Amino acid sequence: MNEYINNLVVSFSTPTMEKIIETIIVIVIFSLLRWIMSFTIGRNCKDTSRCYYLRRNVKQVYAILLIIAISYIWISSFESIATFLGIASAGIAIALHDAIANMAGWIFILSRTPFKVGDRIQIGKTSGDVIDIRLFQFSVIEMGNWVQADQSTGRIVHIPNSIVLKEPLANYETGFDYIWHEIPVTVTFESNWEKAKRILTGISEDKTEKLSNDAQAQIRRAAMKYLIYYKHLTPIVYTTVLGHGISLTIRYIIKPRQRRSSEEKIWEAILTEFAKHNDISLAYPTTRFYTQETLPTH
Repeated sequence: MNEYINNLVVSFSTPTMEKIIETIIVIVIFSLLRWIMSFTIGRNCKDTSRCYYLRRNVKQVYAILLIIAISYIWISSFESIATFLGIASAGIAIALHDAIANMAGWIFILSRTPFKVGDRIQIGKTSGDVIDIRLFQFSVIEMGNWVQADQSTGRIVHIPNSIVLKEPLANYETGFDYIWHEIPVTVTFESNWEKAKRILTGISEDKTEKLSNDAQAQIRRAAMKYLIYYKHLTPIVYTTVLGHGISLTIRYIIKPRQRRSSEEKIWEAILTEFAKHNDISLAYPTTRFYTQETLPTH
């Protein structure tokens, strides 16, 4: 143990200890000067916006001068300028980590092309149409959020390029230009659900069948690059029993930008057709109460 302590003491030679002490003194002095400047700005500055920018400039100047002062203290102890440059490069890499990551993301976007300007994408919690790709960030016109059915909110969202290396990315329009969409229609238990299903099947085929041929051709082209395979592209209606009725879910393919308009046309056709049949009623969550006189007898 004594030998270890002696070696540790020797390793911290007198010049090294002097430089450590000088570094601590410089940090204390600069910190004190920074505090005095910030305090003075706070006392004399009345404009909140101007105070913010003044404080930010003080912090930036403080950081630059502190780095220069500490470098001046320690540079003479480096064995060669190459060692200093190596350490400086490592420090710069750490300080500029986000900028370097954004440039790496930009290179990835250009080389692999996970999306391009004009594509509709979702990355993380943000969805939108790409309108610009730059060195450090790309921009999208936001969709969704408080607006329903993938419609635009009108906001421009700037996203760092580095996020493409961290978050899953969904592209609505690369490889296969269609998405699957579902419309659940719930009818009451007393309704003629078989008739309702035939009506929904006819409506879905009438409104969406023409898309299947084009989608089939796109799948053949996309299969050359991706493992995309769908056996059935025609619309279909699935039956499910819920607590408040029988759910008939229409499933069909549609282009992403036409999802809301197609759903509107299908719902209008459903409401028109169901109104013609007294034995079909739309269901909604309800609660039934029974009195003693109306309880069923066995």
